[in-house]
Amino acid sequence: MTGSWDGRVALVTGAGAGIGRGVVELLVGRGAVVVGVDRDGGALQDVAGAVAGAPGRLEPAVASVTDPARLAAVAEEIRAGHGGVDAVVCAAGIQRYGSVDTTDPTTYAEVMDVNVGGAFNTCRVGVPLLRARGGGAVVLVSSAQAYASQRAVAAYTASKAALLGLVRAMAVDHAREGIRVNAVCPGSVDTPMLRWAAERFSGGRPAEDVVAEWGRAHPLGRVARPREIAEAVEFLLSERASFITGADLKVDGGLTAGLAAALPKD
Repeated sequence: MTGSWDGRVALVTGAGAGIGRGVVELLVGRGAVVVGVDRDGGALQDVAGAVAGAPGRLEPAVASVTDPARLAAVAEEIRAGHGGVDAVVCAAGIQRYGSVDTTDPTTYAEVMDVNVGGAFNTCRVGVPLLRARGGGAVVLVSSAQAYASQRAVAAYTASKAALLGLVRAMAVDHAREGIRVNAVCPGSVDTPMLRWAAERFSGGRPAEDVVAEWGRAHPLGRVARPREIAEAVEFLLSERASFITGADLKVDGGLTAGLAAALPKD
């Protein structure tokens, strides 16, 4: 049974699309006030329209997670309007391709700045907001590629593994303040970023076929829906996970459970 979020406030980055949007829709649907951060104001307005009439509401905040000054201004707006937050979700992220010798330093810096720096910047303003409400929970969106990597995603894999270290450090630092910090690590999820990648590697095939092929690599035989990842995020934010901190929850359809090497056929 899921709990109510009536009267609770959440800060969610990457709120305009993909997993972040899924988290916004779920929490607003359960009564939360969600301050949704995204650099794409139009995408935020689309989400606001989608959740209109839900028990909670979305308060859009156009900002880049790579801009600490703008995030600090958003935090001040939250403090003035709500006093603080009960939950922080860092879902903003980008994907870039290349091995360590084919990825230029500018691209590497971009990936780390958004994926790791963005989470750091958000939590830097988010932790005091949680403290102001007497504690709460943080979830960082990492990836199955924090454990096992595809080829030619060196910067992305490094960034997602780094998030797990950040989770552990924050969990230790803030446990006595009543702040829990965990990560979800999805496999392939049907998001605009995945569709972009499918188009990139389609070789002329329909992107839908590529997504289905990637889905078959998961033991459950398909890619995830954003809502499924959002459910895991909500669990870690909720009191149902009250003794869980410093953990990373795989939500990967069994992707990292198996070995690629197959037994010979009879």
